Amino acid sequence: MTIRIGNAPCSWGVEFAGDPRNPPWRDVLRDCAAAGYEGIELGPIGYMPEDPAILFDALEETGLDLIGGVVFRPFHDPAAWDDVRDAAWRTCRALSAHGARHLVLIDSISPRRAPTAGRAEAAEQMDRAEWQAFRDRIATIARLGTEEFGLTVAIHAHAAGFMDFEPELERLLDEVDDRLLKICFDTGHHSYAGFDPVAFLRRHVGRVSYMHFKDIDPRVKADVIAKGTGFYEACGQGIFCNLGKGDVDFPAVRQILLDAGYQGWCTVEQDCDPTLDVRPVEDARLNRDYLASIGF
Repeated sequence: MTIRIGNAPCSWGVEFAGDPRNPPWRDVLRDCAAAGYEGIELGPIGYMPEDPAILFDALEETGLDLIGGVVFRPFHDPAAWDDVRDAAWRTCRALSAHGARHLVLIDSISPRRAPTAGRAEAAEQMDRAEWQAFRDRIATIARLGTEEFGLTVAIHAHAAGFMDFEPELERLLDEVDDRLLKICFDTGHHSYAGFDPVAFLRRHVGRVSYMHFKDIDPRVKADVIAKGTGFYEACGQGIFCNLGKGDVDFPAVRQILLDAGYQGWCTVEQDCDPTLDVRPVEDARLNRDYLASIGF
């Protein structure tokens, strides 16, 4: 099996580059390697050094490969387009400098969608013109990544954004050329959205270029959906639990990937609130041990 297991800075609570609560990036690299992972994501652009020589030395020191990076920006907001493009260019340059392959696009949290995370039937929908512009902005960045930098670009559905629920994800996949845009499939966000991650993966595994492994505590999920709890508050309540402790069937996910001949990275993400009493290194080890126990 040629599947490699990585982790990401969000498992240490790193969501935004300038957050003063972020742990030092070198500590995250060392912790990730010590917990048994082979690679790590870049995290939000600006968190790790954009000088390739500095980051290269740190990756060499820890024995980690750089897997990819995420553009987590408001693709839904036309007024934020300059910020989206800047983050995309910087992320592409950083990934290319280190031979990383995966550029992941995520529509960030929208106040219009946050109260209905996990409730597709209640969520506000874009009108036709807004959707087309949204789709085209995603396609533009996908073309940048593939044609200008030779990266594999994938869309990632995320709770509380406008690319959250299965129907809109499938609509986007239908409307954007699969040579430009693949799927970064996040098991936890798909469950959070109220859909079956195993069934979706089985249908679309041929377009999946990259996996995010995340599990969901079903009791916390039911509570935060019922109350309309915000995404980051839900993280603080432990909606993303240790792998194997939630409602995602990871043995079934593994079998689908094996049957499809999937090769490449699966990255663990256990988003947490760094202001709380969290144990990211211990959680990272437990997650790696669980994956090893089921054959990863």
